[in-house]
Amino acid sequence: MGPADTRTYLTLVVDGEQRSLLVDNRSTLLDALREGLGVTAPKKGCDHGQCGSCTVLLDGRRVTTCLTFAVANDGAHIRTAAGLATNDDLHAMQQAFLDQDGLQCGYCTPGQICSAVGMLDEVKSGHASYVTEDLAAEPELTDAEIRERMSGNLCRCAAYPNILAAIRQSAAS
Repeated sequence: MGPADTRTYLTLVVDGEQRSLLVDNRSTLLDALREGLGVTAPKKGCDHGQCGSCTVLLDGRRVTTCLTFAVANDGAHIRTAAGLATNDDLHAMQQAFLDQDGLQCGYCTPGQICSAVGMLDEVKSGHASYVTEDLAAEPELTDAEIRERMSGNLCRCAAYPNILAAIRQSAAS
């Protein structure tokens, strides 16, 4: 008997397009996206789940893809920052990042945008955070609340005030 096959075929729906690939069972979702499918919006930053550069929306929830095995997500729907726009119209969050100059070098921007979109969905769903004061009430989107919910996304250029302004603009639209 030979060695067990350590590769698996899987199918992902990435930015609305169904894609299939053969991956090593130890591959992260980030590596499958970038190296296997050529999807470069999620960035490899720390590779430890601490910077948020690789954040995408996985079945509607924000996820750091460097900490997620690809094989655990067969059939998943993945939305990257590149897939948020509709035709030629930018997503409200993408437009807000442009309007508020919420980026400098741009490396963290795709992860920041996906995380911000997911975070606003969490707030709309009533999910509390560590700084939510009244757990029985609907969360209020204060600056402290936004900062806490976005704390897993780092920006080495320190564009945080503009990122905060962009999230506020998008939340208001």
